[in-house]
Amino acid sequence: MSRTAAIERITGETAITVSINLDGCGQAQVATGIGFFDHMLILLSKHGLFDLSVTAKGDLYVDGHHTVEDAGIVLGQALAKALGDKAGIKRYGTAFVPMDEALAMVSLDISGRPYLVFDAVMPSEQVGQFDSELTEEFLRALSVHAGLTLHVRLLSGKNTHHIIEAIFKALGRALDEATRKDERIQGVMSSKGML
Repeated sequence: MSRTAAIERITGETAITVSINLDGCGQAQVATGIGFFDHMLILLSKHGLFDLSVTAKGDLYVDGHHTVEDAGIVLGQALAKALGDKAGIKRYGTAFVPMDEALAMVSLDISGRPYLVFDAVMPSEQVGQFDSELTEEFLRALSVHAGLTLHVRLLSGKNTHHIIEAIFKALGRALDEATRKDERIQGVMSSKGML
């Protein structure tokens, strides 16, 4: 069964299309109009070993907030759709990723219960045209719309580029682990019988 999805969302602020293949190999085509954000989504795909296409046209003359948040919404919806009934998936994933002086931990549960714990301080307000605080906004939107319990913790770091990059790489690796199928799992990994 194919674990793929494509979602389009058009509002007065953004037009976003996302397609995902959870059983891909980490190929990405991304164009959001925000170079650093494109770079992070490409890394997310590469380290998560899923194929990803993201096209976003947003009101960047205002700022990047709507584009980044809405990309998180649509990616979350696509992830949830691609997972389907979640049968056979490992459900949990945790990754520690270093990026020079930065060390980030991401731990997640594909629980159907959205919750974000974000414990990371960004030393600078911007990286390129990307507002650093939008990292948390993206993760919150992703968590809510994919149904993830998501913990993000920065263990060390001084360079904002390195910090955000470590977070996105760790998120990709944790998603890869959690979405992986295990033939020993009958139905879903829950005593309730549903996620």
